[in-house]
Amino acid sequence: MQYDTIRYSLRDDVAVITLNRPEVKNALNTQMRAEIAHAVRAAGTESRVLVITGAQDAFCSGQDLGDGVNAGNADLERTLRDEYEPMLHALHDSKIPTIAAVNGVAAGAGASLALATDVVIATESAVFIQAFTRIGLMPDAGGSYALPRQVGLARAMGASLFGDAISANKAAQWGMIYESVEDDQFTAHWTARAQHLAKGPTVAYAGIKEALHASANNNFTQQLALEAKLQGRCGTTRDFREGVVAFTEKRAAKFEGR
Repeated sequence: MQYDTIRYSLRDDVAVITLNRPEVKNALNTQMRAEIAHAVRAAGTESRVLVITGAQDAFCSGQDLGDGVNAGNADLERTLRDEYEPMLHALHDSKIPTIAAVNGVAAGAGASLALATDVVIATESAVFIQAFTRIGLMPDAGGSYALPRQVGLARAMGASLFGDAISANKAAQWGMIYESVEDDQFTAHWTARAQHLAKGPTVAYAGIKEALHASANNNFTQQLALEAKLQGRCGTTRDFREGVVAFTEKRAAKFEGR
């Protein structure tokens, strides 16, 4: 697929999607959503970890209001169902770890996109804004699902109602994101994090994702059964055998992702 609104790169089993509409702070339009969905699916077959970041000084400012959605007859339900949901499902269903490297503002659907990944790493100068009420809307693009699960109902409600800018440091303290990193160390840090995952036990990572996503809806017995099933799968891998041998030999394991 020809990409015009994103850049896609692949190196050493790390796929990187760069949102590339800097003239509008990498706002999401119809074409970008389709390209992100396609690239996420491609990364799942071509790499062992996926990173999403933004071009220049922003991660993503949210929905592009110049893309027809601000008209009085805009069908936002159709836009969410037909354009956002395939992109979000591609991320949620990906078997490889996904990282949002948030390099600047993540607002509205841009914040939702970041929170749809497995791990969010943000530069200290980044901010997260549930900006929807500023234009008479409610959180969407999966934000109403992710936010209360990550920060609790009280904070999710306040952030959504007031639309306050939440700093990366506060987001990390709240549990909204995994970590906040000093600006001058940001790129090197998220690159090292991605490279670490790319050299790890890919089947185990897929099991972690499946188990943790299911845990909120499973009872204790159901979760134990799922753990046993997924761990049984991990136990048949070459990576498990390598991990045990490396442990007994007191050396670092060399995982193949199999």
